[in-house]
Amino acid sequence: MRTQSRRRPRATLAAAAAGTLIAPLLSGCWVGAGGAGSGGDAINVLMVNNTQMVELQKLTAAHFTKETGIKVNFTVLPENDVRDKISQDFANQAGQYDVATLSNYEIPIYARNGWLHEMDSYVKKDPGYDEQDVLKPMRQSLTGDDGKLYGQPFYGESSFLMYRKDVFAAKGLTMPAKPTWQQVADLAARLDGAEPGMKGICLRGLPGWGEVMAPLTTVVNTFGGTWFDKDWKARLDSPEWKQAVNFYVGLVREHGESGAPQAGFAECLNNMTQGKVAMWYDATSAAGSLEASGSPVKGKIGYAPAPVEKTESSGWLYTWAWGIQDASRNPDNAWKFVSWASSKEYEELVGEEIGWSNVPAGKRASTYAHPDYRAEAAAFQETTRQAIEGARPDDPGVQPRPAPGIQFVGIPEFTDLGTKVSQEISAAIAGRQSVDAALRKSQQLAEEIAEEYEGR
Repeated sequence: MRTQSRRRPRATLAAAAAGTLIAPLLSGCWVGAGGAGSGGDAINVLMVNNTQMVELQKLTAAHFTKETGIKVNFTVLPENDVRDKISQDFANQAGQYDVATLSNYEIPIYARNGWLHEMDSYVKKDPGYDEQDVLKPMRQSLTGDDGKLYGQPFYGESSFLMYRKDVFAAKGLTMPAKPTWQQVADLAARLDGAEPGMKGICLRGLPGWGEVMAPLTTVVNTFGGTWFDKDWKARLDSPEWKQAVNFYVGLVREHGESGAPQAGFAECLNNMTQGKVAMWYDATSAAGSLEASGSPVKGKIGYAPAPVEKTESSGWLYTWAWGIQDASRNPDNAWKFVSWASSKEYEELVGEEIGWSNVPAGKRASTYAHPDYRAEAAAFQETTRQAIEGARPDDPGVQPRPAPGIQFVGIPEFTDLGTKVSQEISAAIAGRQSVDAALRKSQQLAEEIAEEYEGR
């Protein structure tokens, strides 16, 4: 136990956290900045390169810009890169980007630091946006300590298990209604080689707190582990962590995709779509791509709840949402874009032009009542909604937690801690070190954070 006199004051901690968020960028160069800054009728939007975001980019000029006259300059980057670039611009309040894709992890922290423009004033003046239609877990997760809204969801997600129904049938296998992780491992072993070149399962191994650590932390939770106990003691050297990580690493090494240490969401989606894996545990948002028109596996995928061990459920709660930078020179036009990109009308547009299975769902109650969506997304929409509603961000494990979060810990330092731990885990998946060595190093990293929070 460290003495109180050795802890840094809160103001120092906040500054250190901001420095941690932007540090990865200080030694690198970035390509593809969205213009020389917003102004006039133009706004700059920085967003992740997920499929539904790319579809939004394609639809914007012909619809939003045509209707409003507001030009949108997009910068689109992979997840790890976009997080770093957003944190740099917003922490510095540089104002280069008016809008960015932020998650329910960042938004409460950014709001606390004064980096975001509140949205309550816009919502009140824009009843057509229908804020109450946004699912309550999403609204709550995007609310600051002051009770104000600082984000609007583009889509919401939990996590579940996706599997090839036709391959299961050919092998005489049945997916349990509520699978355990041990059952999944047994199935993966039997599914290896079910088709030429097919592996049993895809699990993320790519470093990044939002990559490998997202699914792995849900496994840790359901195996009985936690990053920190209620007194902020780091617990990455606990038997539960060792069991969970040995299980995960062993499963992906023995029955997982090729190139697992470099496989994130996008790579696993590609593997599942191309028939290279029989199962995949990941975000519920993946289902729209798997069931999209032209997908080689459309109609062949089954969906089961996130596997469990010691908990009733284990799916995460996550939203890619829109945040407006407080330093934006064009917040009114930024809100017009945010409200359009998160609206019922935008969902209708996607449904009509691209397909209802591609709608960025998981955020509005009306989506799940829409007959066209229910018909086209019948394979996964109910399982997705149940997963979102069953997520428990304040109580995801078997013990009390000092901060909210299922697949993350809701503190500013987690971006750096989670990324460093992910590098150790990925190295274990690659066979460059043992799980015990990875967790020994990870525990030391977590203890440094725990020291700052003990006694709070």
